[in-house]
Amino acid sequence: MTLANRPPMGWNSWNYGLNERNRADFSRITEQSMLAQAQAMVDTGMLAAGYEYFVLDDGYQNARRDWQGRLQGHALRFRHGIPQLVEDVKALGLKFGIYSVPGTLTCAQQYDDYVAGDLGSLNHEQIDAQAFAEWGIDFVKYDWCRAHLNDGLDPEVAFKKMADELRATGRDIVYSISEYGFWKPHEWAPKFTNMWRTTDDLFADWDSLLRTLDLQEPLYPYSRPGAWNDPDMLQVGNGSLTSAENRAHFFLWAVLNAPLMAGNDLIRMTDEVRDLLIHPGIIEIDQDWSGEQGKLTWRDGDLQVWSKQMSEAAGSGVAAVLLNRGETNARFNIEQAVGSFSTAKDVWSGDLVDASSSVEVEPHGAVLLRLS
Repeated sequence: MTLANRPPMGWNSWNYGLNERNRADFSRITEQSMLAQAQAMVDTGMLAAGYEYFVLDDGYQNARRDWQGRLQGHALRFRHGIPQLVEDVKALGLKFGIYSVPGTLTCAQQYDDYVAGDLGSLNHEQIDAQAFAEWGIDFVKYDWCRAHLNDGLDPEVAFKKMADELRATGRDIVYSISEYGFWKPHEWAPKFTNMWRTTDDLFADWDSLLRTLDLQEPLYPYSRPGAWNDPDMLQVGNGSLTSAENRAHFFLWAVLNAPLMAGNDLIRMTDEVRDLLIHPGIIEIDQDWSGEQGKLTWRDGDLQVWSKQMSEAAGSGVAAVLLNRGETNARFNIEQAVGSFSTAKDVWSGDLVDASSSVEVEPHGAVLLRLS
């Protein structure tokens, strides 16, 4: 079977580690807190719903590599070491992911005053890939972090180098790259990666969500099983996003066949956020492949429809997000916006909708329909 045959699902520590000012707080990234979040993935039903990758992002590293040149966990915050954490997390039934960069400096070092030495994988690609394989790593996030400015690297060459080293270990490792869409990764990354970031960072606010969404419009032809467009990690449950905005965000990522990498505090999340993240009908849409990811199919001012064909295995028909980007309530005529269908169901509520009628959508909100 193709590695990452469906969009990868999991949890990543980066957004969890941000404070209220959206700045990294590495005191939150500890052995204890990570184990607690991993346990919460099981207890809240996230793992059962398909969120299988637990990804330890930037800020876990000790100030120096060990005497063999290997990365190691922070001496105080990860007293038992990263290999032990991997073992403990995997004992819960999860898979484990880890972070590195192609250059010399990680993003935490450059933007968040993370005081450490040479933590990047430049000139350590083979030793890092081998260490990851020996630790039992299942997912690698490889983050650009200005390597063209710091180290004069070429993105395609640098990302392929780590891909080759990971492959040489003989271990199946999902390979996720992040160069923020600057060098059109959709044109070259599918050859050797499983997912590639299409934009700069997504923040937990409505304007950032819309900016990120707009950049996805021309990219639908490039996604396929084993190689996915990645509009960045989920912000559901974070920051200033309202309930309506959380739903719109998640509905859209599902129709885009985006990797679903949560980053909220799973221990303290509300029932509403949990129910959204594990909703089986929405996850089915994200995980279903019928030959093309979702795309923008209709617009009228602040109103848009993003839709995708569903496969026969998932019941065929169309999944459509009716998105209201505006500031007032809006009404969608279903036949005008989506086409003529015999039946329609609101996926979130489970209610049947008259497919020949109209649907009201709140400001900054969306309705997700399954039509057949």
